[in-house]
Amino acid sequence: MSRVNLTEKLAQFSSHWDPHVVADYNNNDVMVVKFQGEFPYHHHDDTDDFFLVLEGEMVMDIEGQSPEIVRAGELYIVPKGVTHRPRADAECKVLLIEPKGEPNTGDPATAAPKPRI
Repeated sequence: MSRVNLTEKLAQFSSHWDPHVVADYNNNDVMVVKFQGEFPYHHHDDTDDFFLVLEGEMVMDIEGQSPEIVRAGELYIVPKGVTHRPRADAECKVLLIEPKGEPNTGDPATAAPKPRI
């Protein structure tokens, strides 16, 4: 058991769209990431996508629906198979939870590595 300070972990990197693993939970990666700009539209065939906004706000674009603003302290879950795109005009800090090995784009060929910090 150990305590993880998310503010300290987020201070260790400045890149965007670059998730960093900070803990393991029931065979899931718990990650922090900074968003700014747009991530490509994508989907996950076998798993929901979990976003908890820690600071700032993000917009979640869902194919065929109106965009939704997700603010600090709010979470958003995209059901598996739903095409979506997170974006943020200004830097936004987010906590993600994904099964170990799940590519952040839904496609291993285009996924970012997930370094542990």
